[in-house]
Amino acid sequence: MNAIPNNRRNLLKLAAAAATTLWLPRSAWSQARFDSNPFALGVASGSPTHEAVVLWTRLVQTGLSGDSTLGTAPITVRWEIADDVHFARIVQSGQAQALAELGHAVHVEVTGLASDRWVFYRFMAGDAVSPVGRTRTFPAPDAPANRLRVAYASCQRWEHGYFSAWRHMRDENPDVVLFLGDYIYEYPSAGNAVRTLPGGWALTLDDYRTRYAAYRGEPELQAMHAACPWLVTWDDHEVQNDYAGLSPGSSGPAVADFTARRAAAYQAFYEHMPLRAGALAQALAGLSTGAGLRIYGKVPFGRLATLYLLDNRQYRDPQVCTRNGQPGGSTVNPLHCEAWNDPRRTLLGAGQEHWLDHAFAQAAGGATWNVLGQQTLFGQRDLRPGPGATLWNDGWDGYAAARERLTASLQRRQLINPVLLGGDLHENWVGHVKADYARPDSAALGVEFCGTSITSRAYPADNLAGVLAENPHFVFADNTRKGYGLVDFTPGQLTTTLRGVDDVTRRDAGIETLARFVVQAGRPVIESA
Repeated sequence: MNAIPNNRRNLLKLAAAAATTLWLPRSAWSQARFDSNPFALGVASGSPTHEAVVLWTRLVQTGLSGDSTLGTAPITVRWEIADDVHFARIVQSGQAQALAELGHAVHVEVTGLASDRWVFYRFMAGDAVSPVGRTRTFPAPDAPANRLRVAYASCQRWEHGYFSAWRHMRDENPDVVLFLGDYIYEYPSAGNAVRTLPGGWALTLDDYRTRYAAYRGEPELQAMHAACPWLVTWDDHEVQNDYAGLSPGSSGPAVADFTARRAAAYQAFYEHMPLRAGALAQALAGLSTGAGLRIYGKVPFGRLATLYLLDNRQYRDPQVCTRNGQPGGSTVNPLHCEAWNDPRRTLLGAGQEHWLDHAFAQAAGGATWNVLGQQTLFGQRDLRPGPGATLWNDGWDGYAAARERLTASLQRRQLINPVLLGGDLHENWVGHVKADYARPDSAALGVEFCGTSITSRAYPADNLAGVLAENPHFVFADNTRKGYGLVDFTPGQLTTTLRGVDDVTRRDAGIETLARFVVQAGRPVIESA
């Protein structure tokens, strides 16, 4: 492995130090003075376990995006966790450093919390006090749990509409949000935009910071971050459309060094997400080898469920048989693509595949539900009714051998009640995970719910009913509505509710239930509720 450059080594050390609780005498605090609210990007929590959680904020000035008035010195930020919203019963408190090298982001890794417990938190810097956030710990791995509500969402392009879906999700009171990719978009504009996003292409660290600040400034998104902990993964637009590992994607101006662009995008992602410092340590150690930011992992929710979060962008092989040999995604007839079934090709990377198979082996006799949060549609989807197949090469369809290895792992490890959640398509797709998608009569191994977008538009498709009929392992599809999904888990069954806003172009949009499905534990069959 290549040596870490000295400036990256220093950043690694700073990130680890900033994430720890510091106790400094008051005279040693960095007494910053702010011209405006330094907590304008809100607060968030994430990476929850049964006894720990990460608290996040980022100090900003000069209209949310810049930090020029904050200087280069560390700024001391105080934090508190309490049992009550008025902070009369403080559970823990401490100090952390907001570092200029990390965009004055703050990541506090709080440990030693009681399990299965809701708490409140806030930050203070100088005379400024942040909004109050609410978060929770999960039940201990060996503890019984009777209920878990997971909200899943993805794909929120700012120019395509307002973030009203987050306002409605907050009213649903989920235990945790699984965000499954495309938190930002790198594009400078959109045709028929609902609103105009300032700035051009996101190419540099400052560009990505500015883009995240614009998204984080949305009040509905801020409120949802403050309502419960999040588990986050990414897809392509956090860097560039359809990029694959260290290979550039298909949008925007070419850059001289894509690895440097990706590293900047990954750092900005870390700076704006409630991730542990350990995730960034992997990035600094392995940017040159492709192991940029360790975001895949798992967390148990008592004996009820285990939540797995996957990363199918960072370690993947490039797409094959692309149109005119250009980078990015394409529709492909597999019969005309010699490399389509190459057993060496991977979507998750060998290391993550091995980790996931080992995690499935450890799950034997464990939680009732095994929930995989990943970026896109898992099941095969032939896009053109009739003879032959037309498949999209940027998702699992384009990595057939990798999908077969995962379904083989599900069977070999006898993983009970697998549930796959996805995004990316800007459409709702609901179906059964099959042992062999070429054989409609093959065993159903689990179920999948691929969710629509928060705002991002879907490709127009007049033949959706025909595509659905062409792929009988799917039982429902909708490409017209934006929103999110809710999955309620109990020991006996799961219930998935698809929620859609009525008009994404209005901030005050209403919401309704598009469909509801039930799956009984031990029986991977989707039934309408």
